[in-house]
Amino acid sequence: MPNYVELEKNIKSIIDDLQGLCSTNGLSNTAYEEVVVTSVFLYKFLNDKFMANLRKFCKDTGLDYQAVIKNEDDMLDAFYAAYPQDVAFKYEDTIDYLVQHIKDDNFYNQLDKTLVRISNYKENQSFSVETAGGEKKPLFTEICDKVEVSKRNAFARNVFSYITRDRFDFGETIEGNYDFFSTIFEYLIQNYNVASGTYAEYFTPQALSSAIAKILVHMSPVEDKIYEIYDPSAGSGSLVLHLANELGDGKFGNKARVFTQDISQKSSRFLRINMLLNGLKESLENIIEGDTLETPAHYKIKGDDTSGLKKFDFITSNPPFKTDFSSTRDKIETKWEKTTRFFAGVPKIPNSKKESMAIYLCFIQHILYSLKDGGKAAIVVPTGFITAQTGIEKTIRQNIIDNKWLRGVISMPSNIFANTGTNVSVLFIDKSNRNDEVLLMDASKLGEKVKVGKNQKTVLSKVELERIINSFVEHKVEEDFSISVTYKQIKDKNYSFSAGQYFDVKIEYIELSAELFEEKMKSYKSNLTALFSEGKTLEEEIKNKLRDLNYED
Repeated sequence: MPNYVELEKNIKSIIDDLQGLCSTNGLSNTAYEEVVVTSVFLYKFLNDKFMANLRKFCKDTGLDYQAVIKNEDDMLDAFYAAYPQDVAFKYEDTIDYLVQHIKDDNFYNQLDKTLVRISNYKENQSFSVETAGGEKKPLFTEICDKVEVSKRNAFARNVFSYITRDRFDFGETIEGNYDFFSTIFEYLIQNYNVASGTYAEYFTPQALSSAIAKILVHMSPVEDKIYEIYDPSAGSGSLVLHLANELGDGKFGNKARVFTQDISQKSSRFLRINMLLNGLKESLENIIEGDTLETPAHYKIKGDDTSGLKKFDFITSNPPFKTDFSSTRDKIETKWEKTTRFFAGVPKIPNSKKESMAIYLCFIQHILYSLKDGGKAAIVVPTGFITAQTGIEKTIRQNIIDNKWLRGVISMPSNIFANTGTNVSVLFIDKSNRNDEVLLMDASKLGEKVKVGKNQKTVLSKVELERIINSFVEHKVEEDFSISVTYKQIKDKNYSFSAGQYFDVKIEYIELSAELFEEKMKSYKSNLTALFSEGKTLEEEIKNKLRDLNYED
């Protein structure tokens, strides 16, 4: 049985040491720290995976390991044919080779050149992140040039002292263990993905991402085929990769082909790391960095923006709620006004507080537009959206109901995200939900309050998460927790998606004897008399104080 606890401890120790090294070299709390730490971690991960698979390949084929690693007679080509998901390495790229040169005067330069060389191999070009304009962002860049020249060799040697301590075990230990790597990934980026409430800087907690994925996949049967799944505001990929993992493997391999877009360079880089950790190389070319609303990147025919936007089987998204997009607002409206992509409208630019523009309303409409007939989606929204009586919010809800697309809504506890106090709900859209059954759930009273940094966060227990998932999937009605309603009932309630507005109002009746009734009435009268008397006294005191007030020149 693999010792996951010890393995996780060792990997986190490497991350901690790299962060400490950055701190002593003046990189702490800078953008360079994040690049150094994530690049070194990813390099070690890919190296150890390459070495483990190479040893397995040699054992299975009977080839000589030293001959293959040194690429005699182009023997590495046979390896890459057997392991196409691996990043291409040559012997001089490996940790095993570089460590032999650790005392060289130009060791730091060798390390930087290795990272750049790996990125430039033709076989590794699919590992680049593409921008909406077609530019390629390489897998690695130089890292030692981020510190003072006199410190670079010491810096590089310290890096190697950390990454040569332990090997990541890619035998039966951790290969394909999504839960293990999601934990490691969250630890890796926790200091660099601090949400500030701005576009593309939201981070969905792993437990919530997992719950949303389970509901999406299990609320109706899935087939053994490849599903195209999408997140238009992917961030570091928590939601969409949990969904890919939940869909699992089938006879065609992983059932999910992942498509994403995000405006943030940092988030797109994190997402690439997340996908590499979880063996989703075949979807890397679908990670696009760019503005989803102004220049969506995924079309029915790749690269042909006249072919119409691509439609997806599943969409999951935690879009930014409010941000200033006034610079692109008119372009978005003008470019898409002849389509139904933004059928409810694009929020106007306010005279003040431009940062409060409700950008999430555009994302909801984009998601509905990008969902296949019969497709399913989960969208995290501010809870105020589900009851707003006017404006774009209500128009969107009305459209969802009139088309019979709503499967259900879950209102979450406050502070479910440590970075924002905004109450959130999750909309579950199902374009095949024609049976007139919608489940509305109020989970706002669940969870335990805990302190995360300077913020308070609500954490749902495993039992509570299972209750939410099972109740939704099974369409289970529970008193004051969940209720099944029809589309007509929702129309009659002015298209409200709030469970609380459909719960029965209960009046508790208590039988009293005549004597107990008289006793209670006397008590109430006595209390009221005392309060009235106290009020009269206060009234006189206030009048006296007012009489004592005089005007003075």
